[in-house]
Amino acid sequence: MGSSDAHAAPLSAGVRFRVTSASAGPAVGAAAQAALLAVLAAAAGLGAAGWIAGSAYAVALGGLLTRALYRDGHPGMRPADRVTLARAVLVGGVMALVADEVAGRPLDGGALGTLVLLAAVALALDGVDGLVARRTNTTSRLGARFDMEVDAFLILVLSVHVSLHLGAWVVAIGAMRYAFAAAATVAPWLHGDLPLSTARKAVAVVQAAALIAASASVLPHSAATAVVAAALALLAWSFGRDVWWLWRTRSARLRTGPDTDREG
Repeated sequence: MGSSDAHAAPLSAGVRFRVTSASAGPAVGAAAQAALLAVLAAAAGLGAAGWIAGSAYAVALGGLLTRALYRDGHPGMRPADRVTLARAVLVGGVMALVADEVAGRPLDGGALGTLVLLAAVALALDGVDGLVARRTNTTSRLGARFDMEVDAFLILVLSVHVSLHLGAWVVAIGAMRYAFAAAATVAPWLHGDLPLSTARKAVAVVQAAALIAASASVLPHSAATAVVAAALALLAWSFGRDVWWLWRTRSARLRTGPDTDREG
C-alpha cells in the first residue's frame, strides 16, 4: 500500500461517518412520514394523489436535509432540528391531503378536521424548536433556515387549500416568500441580513393562523375572505418594509457582502 493510500483511508472513514450521521435523522423523518401517510390513508381516506405527493415530499425532504446536514458538518441533528423535523412531517401530511383536493377529491369532514389539526399542531410547535435551541445552547444557521423553510411551505400549502374555496388570489400569501427569493437572484441587493424584528415573526404566525381559521370552515365565507385578505395586506406591508430597508442600505451591504435569506 502506498503512502497516499495510507493517508486516504482516514479521510474516507471521516467522510463515511459524516454521511451516515447526516442521513440518520432524515431517514427517521422519512419513516415517520410514511407512517403518517398510512394513518391518513386509514383515517381520512388518503387517495393516490396524496400518496404520490406525500412520498415525493418525503424523498425531497430527506435528500435536501441530508445534504444540508452534511455541508453543516455537525455530527447529527441538533435537538431543535428534531422538533423542526417533526413539524416538517406534519406539514407533509397537510400537503398530501391538499394534493388529493387539488386532484379533484374533495375533503370530507374527517379529512378536513385532520388537515386543520395537523396544521395547528405544526404551527403550535413553531416556537418550541427555537426554545429548545436556546435552552440546549444549540442554535445554528442551519436550524434557523430549516425552521423558516418549514414555515414557508406550510403557508404555501395552506394558501393553495384555501384558494380552492376563496379564490386564486389567496395563493399570493404562500407565493410571496418564494417570489422574493426569485427576485433576489436577479437583484443582489435583496440579499442580506435584515434587522431582527418581532413584527416580522408575528406577521408570519398571523398568515398561518388566518389560513388555518379559513380552512376550518367555522367562519362565514365573507368573514373568511376578510380575515385572509387582511392577512395578505399585512404580509405585503411586512415584505414592503423589508424591501425598502434593503434598498436604502444596499450600497453598504453590497460592500460587505452578506448573503442570507429573509426570515419570517
